[in-house]
Amino acid sequence: MSKRRYAIIGTGAIGGFYGACLQQAGLEVHFLLRSDYTVVKEQGLIVHSAQFGEFTLPTVNAYRDVAQMPPCDVVVVALKATQNQILPEILPHVVKEDGVVLLLQNGLGAEDKIAEIVNTPIVGGLCFICVNKVAPGKIVHLDYGSIKFAEYSSKQQPSGITDNLHAIAHDFQQAGITTETSDDLLQTRWEKLAWNIPFNGLSALLNATTAELMANKATRSLAETLAMEVAQGATANNRHLSAEYLQNLMERTEKMKPYHTSMKLDRDANRPLEVEAIFGNPLEVATEKGMHLPHIAMLYQQLRFVDWKIQQAKRQLHSPL
Repeated sequence: MSKRRYAIIGTGAIGGFYGACLQQAGLEVHFLLRSDYTVVKEQGLIVHSAQFGEFTLPTVNAYRDVAQMPPCDVVVVALKATQNQILPEILPHVVKEDGVVLLLQNGLGAEDKIAEIVNTPIVGGLCFICVNKVAPGKIVHLDYGSIKFAEYSSKQQPSGITDNLHAIAHDFQQAGITTETSDDLLQTRWEKLAWNIPFNGLSALLNATTAELMANKATRSLAETLAMEVAQGATANNRHLSAEYLQNLMERTEKMKPYHTSMKLDRDANRPLEVEAIFGNPLEVATEKGMHLPHIAMLYQQLRFVDWKIQQAKRQLHSPL
């Protein structure tokens, strides 16, 4: 059994599910929580999984103050990208000097920011999973669940299959998670964007599940167009997404159980949207390389407006009368 100690920063759907699976497999896991702290401290974590069935962790190492957490070998950052501004207050307290930060987050560019905070190896984990947090401490895993790991390089060059990748992938495999390792984090991030940009964006704008988007000829065609533009952005950054890869992505989505994406759920709950991480940053990188991505640019501007409305409503709610 692995002796690596894990910290979960962001015990939502992603962090809660994978953290619970690691603990269920016998690993030592420590969870940082905010609003769910009291419920999880008293009742533990409950997981309803399409793969593992229903299981409960009645006792978990739960904290609301990072200063009380022990130093950990692997610090899993599963926050939404909209919360990354709090990482400088968290990571230095919880990651060991010889530890690793594992970023389970969508979008592009976050590893660069983490590298400014801690001088430790950083691994990106790209999750292909349908999972939602439906109540405090309660997670429903609907479909899929694999993770692709790749190590970060400040020069955005392939890093090879490192010892860190082998060790982390082994722990997740022990927890029943299907894993894959890649020698090129940037390639892997563009691969995930080919799903996130069409389906997170369209589902949030059109109030639709993935199944509805795929069932309609117009929205399926638009999703395919957006994915092809992502491939163009990847090409501008010397990475390649094949037509076969994009087709496989659409087929996997078509077979997926009807799913409310994280961005749709964020909009439904009037939470900030990960617009910059998933749309703005890739667009900026592509534009700097001279690549114009008109459909993604339009989607980005529309989502910025939606996010602005959410922020305006919050300001009005909290403004004094």
